[in-house]
Parts: sequence; structure tokens; C-alpha cells
Amino acid sequence: MSFKGRDIIRIEELKEEEIYRILDVAEKMVPVARGEETTDLLYGKVLASLFFEPSTRTRLSFESAMHRLGGSVLTISGREGTSLKKGETLADTVRMAEAYADVIVLRHPNEGAAALAAQFCSKPVINGGDGSGQHPTQTLLDLFTIKSELGAIKGKTVALVGDLRYGRTVHSLSLALARLGARMIMVAPELIQMPTYILDELNSLGAKYELTEDLGRGIEEADVLYVTRIQRERFPDEEEYMKVAGSYRVTLESLKNAKEGMIILHPLPRVDEIAPEVDSTPHAKYFVQAFNGVPVRMAILTMVLGVIE
Repeated sequence: MSFKGRDIIRIEELKEEEIYRILDVAEKMVPVARGEETTDLLYGKVLASLFFEPSTRTRLSFESAMHRLGGSVLTISGREGTSLKKGETLADTVRMAEAYADVIVLRHPNEGAAALAAQFCSKPVINGGDGSGQHPTQTLLDLFTIKSELGAIKGKTVALVGDLRYGRTVHSLSLALARLGARMIMVAPELIQMPTYILDELNSLGAKYELTEDLGRGIEEADVLYVTRIQRERFPDEEEYMKVAGSYRVTLESLKNAKEGMIILHPLPRVDEIAPEVDSTPHAKYFVQAFNGVPVRMAILTMVLGVIE
């Protein structure tokens, strides 16, 4: 089960036992992520953080993870100030980055960009999100949060709410949940329901899922309510976006029939889909979820760099 030198591009490329191995290593990293312990496991190693699309949590958590492990970081944020503005290809940019670093994390607006980058790079490439494609490390931290908060993933019911058509986080997460034995309720207007190609993959995995537009039903049945933002920037035209903008809003009133131990997750940023007063309820775990990106990404970095098996 060696991860040394491996790319992390799509969640399907990880076997079930490999997913759980990453989660186990991440659990051991929590005290270091909190600053309660220190380590120099990655002393002398360099992470190239290449973010050609806006990011707060993914970028900062990867960079925090690398620093907490004793390594260092080189950062590109946006196309400005890089040779991409001069017409340099992504392939050449990645070739240059691998000359300066030991591992690369790439966020890019084009689906498939991380897979393309990996073809031109001999160092490990980690997909930090590629357009409407996938976000595998987000999925791993989501799974880590579910397991940490509920004790298990198998047998749990996860309601995926919001922009399921363009949301790369729910694309990756649904495929992982199917393989790990969770049931899904997909709550979205028809216009932004889960894409057919993802549903086809779920069917091939024998996944248990239902499609609905009823948020109330999702809340009542869920062990995990996974809420996503309607992503205005992904829509091909403004008129289409306006048809679904503000479709769902989780409020204290809407949670009155939720299970006592139900947890609410959100990959963030949020706009208005979760009311601020929900933050103070025991259900709200999205800020814990955001922190969990650090230990999970610490685990991934140490494993692909061969420091931990």
C-alpha cells in the first residue's frame, strides 16, 4: 500500500483500504496540526502550491500542513505575475515547478488539468480542485470528519444539498460514499441535480441513493447534511443561475425535525445557504471540517513523499 511518488488526482484511484489508511494517519497528525506537538518529518522538502483559481481553505491548509511538518512552500496564486500571462503552457509551468519542488498541489479552473499536469511531471501531483471535475483531498477530509464525528461511514445516510451539477466536492464525495457503504439523498432542483455521468458511475458501484427536491426530507433522514453553495461562476449564463439561486436555506426552523446527532458539513465558502444562527448549534461542524483539512493534507504529503507508509 505504498503511496510514495503517487499522484492524487481522482478519488476512484484510491482503494477502500487506502482511504482508511490515509484517515488513520491523519488522526495521528491532529496534535501536530493543532500546534500541540512539533515535527520535522518533511524538513528539507518543498511544496509547490500552484493555485490558478481562488482558494482560501485548500491553499492555506496545504501550506499550513507543509509548514507544520517542517517543510517549505513556493506559491503561485493566480495567473498574474507568472509566465502563463506570456502564453506559457500548463505543461511547461509544471515542468518548471518540479525542478524547484518535491511535490505539487494544483488548482485549476479547467476540468482534467491535474491529470494533464501529472503526465508532464515526475514528482507527485495532488489535485486541489479542477473546475467542475474533482476535489479528492476535500473528499478525504469530509470522510475524516464524518468518521471522527459519527464513528463510522458505512451505514450512514448523507444528504447532499445544493449545486450537485457543478459541485466538484459532491462529485468526488458521492463516489467515495458509495464505495464505503453509505446511503445518499441528493437534494437539488432538476436543473442542478447530480450529472448523469456521476449517476452512471454510482449505479456501476451499486450505490444506494435517491433524488429529490425536498430539503425537509433530506434533513429528517440524514445523519450528515452536506450543504453546498450554488456556484454562480460555473453557470454558462446568468439566466440559468437566477432560476436556482437561493433554492435552499438551512435555518433553525428547518432543523426542528433533524436527528439529535445529525451533523452539518459545508466545503465553504458559504453565501446564504446556511443561516448564521445555525453556527451555534451542535449540528454545525463545518468549521471543524475546515480545520480537518490540515491533518488530512499532512497525511497525504507525508505519504506521497514516502516518509510514512
